[in-house]
Amino acid sequence: MGIKSYFAPGQKKEDEKNGHDKKPSGTVDLKTLPPAKQGATPGTPAPKPMSGLTTPKSPYGSRPGSLYSNHRASYFPQGDFRNQPDNLADVKADVMCSWLYQSQLERQYATGMLPGEGVVLKKGKNNFACCPPQLRDIPNGLYESAMELNVRCAMTVNTRVIGVILGSRRTTADYIPISDNLQLQVLPSLRELPRCQKHHFAAFIQDQQILVVWDDEPKKVLARADHLERQLMKMIWGTGEEEDVEADEKDEKNPVEVGVSAVDLESALHDEQRRIKLTNPFQVALAAALCLSCMGLGYRKLALEVATDGNYLRLLILIYVPISIFISAFFFNIIISGLYQLFGPISQVDQNSRNYSGKAPKRLDRNYHNIPHITIQMPVYKEGLNAVIRPTVQSIKQAISTFEMQGGSANIFINDDGMQLISEEDAIARREFYEENNIGWVSRPKHNPTPEDGSAPFQRRGKFKKASNMNYAMMVSNRVEDKLLHVPRGSHWNQAEESAAYQRCLAEVLQEDENRTWAEGNIRIGDYILLIDSDTRVPADCLLDAVSEMEQSPEVAILQYTSGVMTVTSSFFESGVTWFTNLIYSSITFVVANGDACPFVGHNAFLRWSALQDAASYFDEDGYEKFWSESHVSEDFDMSLRLQVAGYYMRFASYTGDGFEEGVSLTVYDELARWEKYAYGCNELVFNPLKYWITRGPITPLFRKFLGSNIHFPKKLTICAYIGTYYAIGGAWIMTIVNYFLTGWFFGLYDKWYMDSFAIYISLIVVFSGFGNVALAVLRYRLNQKSLLSALFENFKWVPLMSIFLGGLSLHVSQALLSHFFSIDMTWGATAKELEEVNFVEEIPRLLKRFKGTFVFCFLMTALVICAYYVFPYNWQIRTFASIYPLCNIIVCHFLLPVALNPALMVFNW
Repeated sequence: MGIKSYFAPGQKKEDEKNGHDKKPSGTVDLKTLPPAKQGATPGTPAPKPMSGLTTPKSPYGSRPGSLYSNHRASYFPQGDFRNQPDNLADVKADVMCSWLYQSQLERQYATGMLPGEGVVLKKGKNNFACCPPQLRDIPNGLYESAMELNVRCAMTVNTRVIGVILGSRRTTADYIPISDNLQLQVLPSLRELPRCQKHHFAAFIQDQQILVVWDDEPKKVLARADHLERQLMKMIWGTGEEEDVEADEKDEKNPVEVGVSAVDLESALHDEQRRIKLTNPFQVALAAALCLSCMGLGYRKLALEVATDGNYLRLLILIYVPISIFISAFFFNIIISGLYQLFGPISQVDQNSRNYSGKAPKRLDRNYHNIPHITIQMPVYKEGLNAVIRPTVQSIKQAISTFEMQGGSANIFINDDGMQLISEEDAIARREFYEENNIGWVSRPKHNPTPEDGSAPFQRRGKFKKASNMNYAMMVSNRVEDKLLHVPRGSHWNQAEESAAYQRCLAEVLQEDENRTWAEGNIRIGDYILLIDSDTRVPADCLLDAVSEMEQSPEVAILQYTSGVMTVTSSFFESGVTWFTNLIYSSITFVVANGDACPFVGHNAFLRWSALQDAASYFDEDGYEKFWSESHVSEDFDMSLRLQVAGYYMRFASYTGDGFEEGVSLTVYDELARWEKYAYGCNELVFNPLKYWITRGPITPLFRKFLGSNIHFPKKLTICAYIGTYYAIGGAWIMTIVNYFLTGWFFGLYDKWYMDSFAIYISLIVVFSGFGNVALAVLRYRLNQKSLLSALFENFKWVPLMSIFLGGLSLHVSQALLSHFFSIDMTWGATAKELEEVNFVEEIPRLLKRFKGTFVFCFLMTALVICAYYVFPYNWQIRTFASIYPLCNIIVCHFLLPVALNPALMVFNW
């Protein structure tokens, strides 16, 4: 029989014919389950509890068993044998398992003679392979333990080094140090393996004096075992050969360790002096002085005119002064900030202050402190499992692994808003992925405010559903916690009993919701929350630093980390947005290091759970406690204001460099929607809709609290200056049209205080496109981030793209502002995390549908310019270059924004 026959579909293997492939004890085949076992019923007893933070799960949790239909889909990673038909997947799994066992013997990780040594490989849900086959016959051995632990691949490592280390132990500690700051767990026997800290990815087994290693990818389990053995040797003998040292440096980034003894540990947590930087207040004062001076020069001319002709009606222009300051303050801030980037001090970027961390904190010692628990909260929607969610989870698990080996604990809490909306096939894939990776998740019902089938209505509130998604998931978690508070606990209460009680409470909550809420796993919230997006990368060693800093600064509610950019495509638009995002973070780092207010961008930030409960909670018509504002589009900005008004601080940390990574907009549609959302969010934070001005006043209660709070006055000014930029952008097209007629028809006749649009345009080009880019390049050169020439080249390379984009924003930003003022509904979907393949022909109808109003505006304005130049009566013609150019720039940029910045059109892909 040829080798091809092994891969022929529909044929059974010889082992199956001979009965050698019977299901082992404890293995459940979904095909053979009777209907009664395939659904989660209230009477189903809870499975055997598992200690630790990873809670046990029933076979199907809160999902209907009918979802587990008998078919296999390609929702696993490309190349995974589980994508194949069942019989072919079994063959491939057996081949992989045999190859791993052979490699294990070649590397002398197993003797080949002792029972219990070998490899276990997961084929599918509750279906595992092993080599040698005798592993499945050993009670409480590797096979059964790996099944219960639910790992993709597990392997024993039995070497003399491991035997000597375990055999010579003189302590009862439950860990063995493998480096200066990492410790690996020690279990009494394999029986305890299912209740271990799974994210260690390895465990010493004391009674058999072996090491068990597991991994999410079978091909990497050998490399993990080799790395651990080299770490042990390095720990014992110090630095080895140069090649080993170089290999270790490539394998992991070694953090800077700060030695803290038991004597000075307590004082070390409180002795660091984080002073308030006064550089930024001085900058704000200079910017304010410059702003008032420039405006004073204009109003000086106004005063001279009044003194000349005695027409005091001109003084009505003074009503415009607050508006003028509001929309121009950011411009003057950029000038002063640029001067500081060129000539000011830069040492503060590597120092710590009250609102900024340029260097890592002293780390908590597991021997003297209980390291707080961290919950990684990640809201998701309909993103692709393999392309988006899986890589993010792998990054998180690496960070959790490091943190747990440092003595901490963490869990992943996914708020899945798409689980009940996506196809049954994709929902099964997500569920199995969450279960395999010990992920707790909550999914709320779909939006159905007026059901026609008689079911209970449900409304997903908010224009941008992220806030209500997180609120709902946190509400379910809090309900479970409330039930756990009433659980009686004896003096010998252990983690296994706690996990069983948690599982019962979760089942009760889901039953109370009539199974409309879907949830599984550990959804409890720890002392701190790391909030990330679904397309995020996290540094492997960041959690302990964050926890240490938050513990040492109890007044800090949010610790925001700087981020790099994770590029998905090679398109010119994504590259341009990447450059702009890096520019923003470089500027934020510099100004916050100088003492400015720390921004909260809504992801890659650690939040103090007690601060949210203390200062951010509220109740609305839904009747349960909420934390994120569902009535604001910019829920992160709203959260930061509420926490600061309550007296908490926010801090910006840059010592991780580009370790945190975030995705950026892949298309011009998403980037434009992001700016519209920001503009809408700022307007709803500051102003009430016009229809409420008579009864409630123009300013919102939150913004009034912000203005009257004890937040430092310079920070209030910079926040207001940031908000004013959206009104400056949104009003640009209106003021340009007014300027077109005013300067065109009354050129030389209007008051001298008036500065025309052409002069403003030149000043913007000089300050932002010229001076700003030079200052940024010099700053990066001074901080040893780039060479001066490369920084200059990179900055000016993107000037045309950003000029078109920012010049074409005005109409869209004003639409968002006016929509809120006039209570016009405006919604935004989730930002695309994967690039959609669209050809030239398909893109044109979508472009016209999205930007038809913009194109109509461009054509009308073009016709106006032409008619005013040639058709209007001579005395009404407008032929002045300074009048025409600003309007033409608005027209061209608005026309080119959806066309020239759209890669789907520019590559002419048919």
